[in-house]
Amino acid sequence: MIQHKTRTTVDVAGLSLRQLRERRRRIVRQIPDLQTVIAGSLQEQRRRCGKEGCRCTRGELHGPYLYLSLRVGGRTRMLYVPAELAGQVREAVKTNAKMESALGEISAINLELLRRGRLG
Repeated sequence: MIQHKTRTTVDVAGLSLRQLRERRRRIVRQIPDLQTVIAGSLQEQRRRCGKEGCRCTRGELHGPYLYLSLRVGGRTRMLYVPAELAGQVREAVKTNAKMESALGEISAINLELLRRGRLG
């Protein structure tokens, strides 16, 4: 069993060379359109505005507001996602997760093929 750096654990040791190569081809065909990828995670936040008499002073917070959490230059940044783009951004983040999972599995297969001296 090989664990890839994306924390994808794939048990490929018991597969034949033919099975490994076919599995890799199947995964490659399933990789989504990478034009829509956004790497990051989504977080919803609710807020208080601080105005006297506002409903948020009674605990009914404003929001939820959606933010994209990104790693930029070693730091975490939060980017506000407008409500009209929320669906697209959610799908783009899901696409990124699918892509990372697929690459992790392909890498595990390639490492197994390399271990057997049959990369390619």
